[in-house]
Amino acid sequence: MRNGLVQLGAWAAATGAAVALSWFGVHAVLTGAAFEQPTALPLPSPAATGAWTPTPAAPAPAQSAARPEPPAPASATAPAATPHSAAPSSAQPSSRRPTPTATATSSVSSYPVPGGRVALDLRADSASLVSATPDPGWQMQVWNGPQWLRVDFTKGNQANSVFVTWNGHPPTVETAVR
Repeated sequence: MRNGLVQLGAWAAATGAAVALSWFGVHAVLTGAAFEQPTALPLPSPAATGAWTPTPAAPAPAQSAARPEPPAPASATAPAATPHSAAPSSAQPSSRRPTPTATATSSVSSYPVPGGRVALDLRADSASLVSATPDPGWQMQVWNGPQWLRVDFTKGNQANSVFVTWNGHPPTVETAVR
């Protein structure tokens, strides 16, 4: 019995020393690493603008132009469904938004819908999600495919969506308020 307790004590001491040594090694490496805080684009609220039209967002700081583009937010792939087939038949007709004139570089526009805001980087032949921010109490879900993007904001039985398509044409943005 005494021999077993001695072995248990030796094992506990060795394990504790190994964990402490690993922690201090990892802590020293992570402390020296330079992590930049993400910057958010300021987006106007729908109440402040008085309309539901897209508005250009403020340009990013000059220093961010040298950094690579950050990865897109986590998204789920829709199972073999197009973004327009998921709308229920009782949905109100979606409003078609004119696409802002795209330049050779890109144009970041904000699209507020009840439940949140979506910022999109619209280019001449593609679009990408910059950010999607749900309002308090709302949930957000993102789907994307090779030629389309969909962002849904849901709360209870309410669901509002922003659809972007660019299959062989400049990006077209549509919103659906249901």
